Amino acid sequence: MKTYQQKYGAPPGSLIYVGPKQHVSSKITCISFNENEILEASYSDFESCNASLLKNHINWINIEGVDNVKLIDAIGIAYKLHPLTLEDILHLEQRPKCEDYEHYLMATLKMLRYTSTIESEQVTLILLQNTIITFQQPDNGDAFEVIRNRLKAAKGRVRKMGADYLFYALMDAIVDWYFHVIEALADRIAKIEEKIMEEQEHKDLMELYRIKRELIFLRKQVWPLRDMISALNREPHALIAESSTLYFRDLLDHSTRIIDSVESQRDLIAGLMDVHLSSNSNRMNEVMKTLTILSSVFIPVTFIAGVYGMNFKDMPGLYKPYGYAIIWGLMLVIMGGLLFYFKRKKWF
Repeated sequence: MKTYQQKYGAPPGSLIYVGPKQHVSSKITCISFNENEILEASYSDFESCNASLLKNHINWINIEGVDNVKLIDAIGIAYKLHPLTLEDILHLEQRPKCEDYEHYLMATLKMLRYTSTIESEQVTLILLQNTIITFQQPDNGDAFEVIRNRLKAAKGRVRKMGADYLFYALMDAIVDWYFHVIEALADRIAKIEEKIMEEQEHKDLMELYRIKRELIFLRKQVWPLRDMISALNREPHALIAESSTLYFRDLLDHSTRIIDSVESQRDLIAGLMDVHLSSNSNRMNEVMKTLTILSSVFIPVTFIAGVYGMNFKDMPGLYKPYGYAIIWGLMLVIMGGLLFYFKRKKWF
């Protein structure tokens, strides 16, 4: 929230970076390709990158590190991007969405990774005529690496089709990482399920709560993602060729499958939590039943011991030679009779 306070009172379209502090300078890379060749280069400034773009090629400009406001502003001026688009690029707390502008299409997504928890990175894609610009945070994992490898190896359709297909391929690479996250969470849930069936521990319940929070976070990312892709399918942009709409429908199917998987995992978590709580409740009931039976057995024995422990001289059988043995025999008979009765009733 401290980073967002800088925007309080600022007019819409103000270029203010909102996000975690980045300790590395922005990195600019450009890949220009067509069906026959591919060229890749890194640049220290945007002007050099923009001057090197090739005609009759698809140009993919990737900006890694979006805290450089001057760089984002320069890109906006060069490609006539709306100030609200630039504001969204600099604000790293956006929800997944798609904005349709006159000469370009903007999509904002969350790239997810899973280590011990879910980590998210905001990615913004700008689709222009024969040009794609992507903005991402500098980090260890990069879902786009698989697309770079496909471009270099000339695998699939990405080298043969236009910028709209590359736009789809980049979005598809991000969505595919959601499946990795769900699989990792499913493995964690399966391990906890095995432990719960064998033994119930308090830390298992805490782990279930942690996974539940991660699933809620994942759900918040996936629902707007599906809405965004659905909007692209309902109202395709002029920059998206009709031949590419089939792939965006496939992307919509992927997002729907992710939502179904998230909901299934949430239901499984809820069921495991119920099983855990029910098992603990049943175990507590068993303990209480055992204690109740023991108390019931010893109540009459305690009563007899209490009666004969009173300080009266004239008590029946107090001075008889076998009085002590008789009392012990009576108590043992009562205890045995009660245990037999409880066993007959199948109370233990």
